This record gives sequence, C-alpha cells and structure tokens, in this order.
Amino acid sequence: MKKQEELLKQLTEMAKDTKAGKIHWNITCQTTEYNDPKTKPQVEEDGILWTVDECYVSYHCEYKGREFLMITYEMIHSAGDKTRTTNLVFLPPLGVRYFNIHTLLPYSVEASQMLTYQIHALWTQLMDMYKANPDSVSMDVSERVLTIED
Repeated sequence: MKKQEELLKQLTEMAKDTKAGKIHWNITCQTTEYNDPKTKPQVEEDGILWTVDECYVSYHCEYKGREFLMITYEMIHSAGDKTRTTNLVFLPPLGVRYFNIHTLLPYSVEASQMLTYQIHALWTQLMDMYKANPDSVSMDVSERVLTIED
C-alpha cells in the first residue's frame, strides 16, 4: 500500500476514534488569512494579479500508543472571485515541527484528492469539537508573516 493510502486509512480510523472521545488532538496553526491585505505578497501570472495566503496546520496526538504528527500546508492564490489552492501533506519525525517548506519536503506524502478531503473533514470535525467544548482540542492559532521567498 502506498504511503498516501495508508495515511488515508489511518485518518479515517482516527476520525472515528476522535468522535468516540478516544483521541485528544493538539493543533497548531499559522495563517496569513487575517493579515492586512496590503502586507500580503502578490504574484502576476498570465496577466492576473494574485494575492497569496498560506496556512500551516500541525496535527499531533497519541494514537494506539504512538505519537502521530502530520503537518499540512495550503497556499491560496486569490484574485477577485477566483481562487486556486495548492495542498501539501507531510509526515515528519516528531523533532521536525518547523513550518518551512524546505525543511518539510523530504517528509512529503502525495496528496490525492481523497486524502485532501479526509484531512479537511478531520479539520472540520476538530473545529466543531473545539466550538462545542474548547477543552476537547488543544488549539494554538497565530498570525504568519509571509514573503514570497518563504
């Protein structure tokens, strides 16, 4: 089985166990979404000026007696009502918790559409849990400063 298929299966099981209250998640998120639009980088492609946002999320928990760490990255290009996204998934060793593409690349997992959907479903599940009971998920969200060189 490919790494992405194994991760998809594991995340599906983890979502069920999370719903059953068997997993406590620690989420760390850095995003540029709420930054001042004037400070966001812009890139021009094919005559369209795109504003660039990014979001890193670290998902950490203990699952079946072992620590689990997954980091996701989303780069969002927006121009008016147009949006394009790039999604990356990483399974780094526990000691590598840097929100830096160059550091994380060796630990990347191919992000199929189904895997991306399952990660989004987990994110939604965890946000719903947090809204209902903030103690159910440990959450740390902070601003990220983005420059095109990152």
